[in-house]
Amino acid sequence: MASFATSNVVVLYFVVLVSWIHFNAEARRLGGSVPESDQTQQPLLFQYHNGPLLTGNSSVNLIWYGNFKPSQHAIVSDFINSLASSKLFSPQPSVATWWKAMDKYYHLTNKSSSLVISLGSQILDESYSLGKSLTNEQILQLASKGSQRNPINVVLTSADVAVEGFCSSRCGTHGSDSGSKLAYIWVGNSETQCPGHCAWPFHQPIYGPQNPPLVAPNNDVGLDGMVINLATLLAGTVTNSFGNGYYQGPKEAPMEAASACPGIYGKGAYPGYAGDLPVDATTGASYNAHGVNGRKYLLPALFDPSTSTCATLA
Repeated sequence: MASFATSNVVVLYFVVLVSWIHFNAEARRLGGSVPESDQTQQPLLFQYHNGPLLTGNSSVNLIWYGNFKPSQHAIVSDFINSLASSKLFSPQPSVATWWKAMDKYYHLTNKSSSLVISLGSQILDESYSLGKSLTNEQILQLASKGSQRNPINVVLTSADVAVEGFCSSRCGTHGSDSGSKLAYIWVGNSETQCPGHCAWPFHQPIYGPQNPPLVAPNNDVGLDGMVINLATLLAGTVTNSFGNGYYQGPKEAPMEAASACPGIYGKGAYPGYAGDLPVDATTGASYNAHGVNGRKYLLPALFDPSTSTCATLA
C-alpha cells in the first residue's frame, strides 16, 4: 500500500512546493506543481530501499466529495481508464505509455509482475457528510468508504472544500492504513483556493516568472490540475508503497518517482516554463499524452531509475 509527504524546494528566487512530510505514520503530502529547474541534465541520487512494491491487480475507486459536474467525473474516469488500457494508444505519446514506464522500477528489483490497475467503483458524497472543512483523519475515513479488496481508494474534494494543509503545504496526499492495508490518495480541486500553487501551469504561479498560463487540455483548470497531482500521487503510491521503496533524500521527506522531477512536462523545462509541448490546433491547449475517448492530458515527467534522469513524454 502507499505513503506520502511535503517540503519546499528553492530554485534561486523561485519557490517550488513539491516535496513531502509524513501524514500520520505512513502518509506523505503532495506539494504544488510549480516549476523546478530542468533536472534532465543532472543525475539525481535516487535509490531503492529494498521495500515491497504494489503488484498484481488493483482497482482505483473514486470517492467524489462535494460538488462536481458530470463532465468533471468524466475527465478523471477517462484518465484512469487511459492508464489501465491494455494497448498503447495511437497517436503517441499516450497516457498508457506514461504508465508503462513504471515497469522499469519492477524490472530493477527483479519483480516478475508489476501492478495492473482498473477503474473500480465510484461513490458520490454530494451532501458534504463530514462538512466543508476536513482533517487528515476524515480523509482516511472517506477513503475507507471505498473497496477494501486490493484497492487504491482516491478521495477527490471539490473546490469549496477546505482540507488540513491544503494549499499551504500540499495539493494532495497518498498513504496507507496499516490496520486495513488500505492504499489511499487524496487530491483537492484548487481552482478557487490556490490554482497558482496546485494547478500550475494552467494558472500563473504564486512565485517566480509570471509567464502566461497554458490552456488546460480539458478546458477545466481545476480538474486538469487534479489530474497532474493524481498522476504524481499514483506514481508515488506504486513505487514507494510503504516508505521503503524508491525515493530520493531522507525517508522523512522523500522525493518520489514524479515528485523528484517537479515542474517538468516537456524537454527544455526551466523555472516558469513547463517545457516544449504539443499544442492542440483547435483549442490551443497544451498536452503531452493522449487518452481514451479522444481526451488529452498533461502528465509530469517521471524519474527513470535506469538512466538517473527525468524522462518526459514530449
